[in-house]
Amino acid sequence: MVLALLVAGAALALLVLGLFGFGVRRRLIQRSGGTFDCSARFTAPRAGQSQGKGWLYGVARYNGDHVEWFRVFSYALRPRRTLQRDRIQVRDRRQPVGEEELALLPGAVVLSCRHDEWDVELAMSEDALTGFLAWLEAAPPGQRVNVA
Repeated sequence: MVLALLVAGAALALLVLGLFGFGVRRRLIQRSGGTFDCSARFTAPRAGQSQGKGWLYGVARYNGDHVEWFRVFSYALRPRRTLQRDRIQVRDRRQPVGEEELALLPGAVVLSCRHDEWDVELAMSEDALTGFLAWLEAAPPGQRVNVA
């Protein structure tokens, strides 16, 4: 009985520490400012797969001429992906369809982009989208702007 209580207490303590770790990591990422909630899908669903598949919830951070994307449910302090401003080509903007509405935050807008040789879809709020598009268009002189 005592052993069971010790094991349960240790499991609960690990759970609390894990959740605390997520919070501390998010604060570290947001410390420099310029962050916004941004779900991402780096591979399109295959034929016959649900449209809601493949979305990862994350946080994006502006860092000079880059946007760094961090996965929310991770302990890594490095970004999972880094998108360079002059290599982002915006293709389309749309509302979530079907099961995507369940996989994304309420009110999200999906932005289909191309970065170098791979496709990426970013889902963010209208306010974050306005800021993202303004950031893309505010490229220094001489850089190409790829906003459709």
